[in-house]
Amino acid sequence: MSDHICSAGCNHFSHLNDPDLMGEFAEARKNLRTAIGGTPSAGTLGLAGVTQRALPSKKAGEQVSHYYVPANDKTVHWGFFSKKMDPLLKVESGDYVTIETVTHHSNDDIDRMVKGDKGVEAIFHWDAKSKAVDRRGMGPMDHPLGAGGGIGVHVCTGPIFINGAEPGDVLEVRIVDTMQRPSGNPDYRGKTFGSNAASNWGFHYNNLITEPKGREVITIYEVDAKGEQSWAKAVYNYRWTPQTDPFGVVHPIIDYPGVPVDKNSIKPNYDVLKGYEIPVRPHFGMIGVAPVEADIVSSIPPGYTGGNFDNWRMGKGATAFFPVAVAGGMFSVGDPHASQGDAELCGTAIECSLTGLFQFILHKKADLPGTKLYGLDYPLLETASELVLHGFSLPNYLKELGDNAETKILEKSSLDTAMTDAFNKTRRFLMDTRDLTEDEAISLISVSVDFGITQVVDGNWGVHAIIKKAIFPK
Repeated sequence: MSDHICSAGCNHFSHLNDPDLMGEFAEARKNLRTAIGGTPSAGTLGLAGVTQRALPSKKAGEQVSHYYVPANDKTVHWGFFSKKMDPLLKVESGDYVTIETVTHHSNDDIDRMVKGDKGVEAIFHWDAKSKAVDRRGMGPMDHPLGAGGGIGVHVCTGPIFINGAEPGDVLEVRIVDTMQRPSGNPDYRGKTFGSNAASNWGFHYNNLITEPKGREVITIYEVDAKGEQSWAKAVYNYRWTPQTDPFGVVHPIIDYPGVPVDKNSIKPNYDVLKGYEIPVRPHFGMIGVAPVEADIVSSIPPGYTGGNFDNWRMGKGATAFFPVAVAGGMFSVGDPHASQGDAELCGTAIECSLTGLFQFILHKKADLPGTKLYGLDYPLLETASELVLHGFSLPNYLKELGDNAETKILEKSSLDTAMTDAFNKTRRFLMDTRDLTEDEAISLISVSVDFGITQVVDGNWGVHAIIKKAIFPK
């Protein structure tokens, strides 16, 4: 395995631009609306719309496969990771997978984000008799709020099994490209929409200065579906009002994912953020592999195998590395965002459905010594110019807190411990992979490494360390 460390201007990621592969992705970009929820085509794997096509490899005589996984009620799991699930498909190291992801906030504006989109309509179908994806979270199925209890909220596409992946290995996930999911409603052709919920779990919620206190506010944003416009704009906002779901349960606050918002019950305010342009940086807020500590785990708190760590840098051109904890890795992705600031302060980003083209590379445990992946027990993010290490309040909260860990972590989160964890990981990384002394590492960290608050809203708070690769010896 090569342990190439990119310097500024390195074209490490350009080799992913295979013309056949990118041609397929461009075609998907142009025809995404017809692909959403479509009929299984030739090469189907027996799941709703999952297809496979062989592509020539860069190595003579070898082939890789390109799979397409649409998002629909048969290909998503809502609000949890699980090592016990049946995988959607099994891939080889080197294979590519185009994966559609859907925001769990789509029902904040049904007309713009659900209507006319067959895949999203299938996921969010809910009437008085049934809902298509019943379990939403890892809680009990008879929870009074609804099946799963909303203890986990993200619509996750997957899991994907990587053949040969075993505990102790590292899974490399390259994000080759992304594209916004266009509105399926003909009234909004060529546009994409996302929702930002200033919610009861936001960092701001108990520190409001204007009345009424304790309010939750939804802001709907518009994004260019073609990706040609680099900024988003607010369309309108509204205050959350008590919503009665199709089963008759009243939701006075945002407490269960996918509750359809009755537009007749809210008062839209179109005079909001006039003239403001928000930079679009599409990324996946929730991405990772299944942990081993429990059979079913909430999608909300992030941990050592990734999950919902909400780093806006997890977009096109980035590569993520995850420690494999269970056979096959069991990779899932979701919580797509059009944009987000560090900290995700109000509780959400611009929650906006997104499709990504991924490549999976497996690094075996025996090959890790002497590389940047040696001893990796946390999600590592790499861009063309940076390495980003992720620290958490409790790096393995499932193991450290035991039963009811998803609840206990809410009481244990601290930026002090997250900062300590990020520092410890950065020091160890520099000592183990760059052969620095502790004194050298500490000095280098203080003068050249930037620490940022990844998020303070996901239960297990995060601090990330950004190491610029240009500082390394050439």
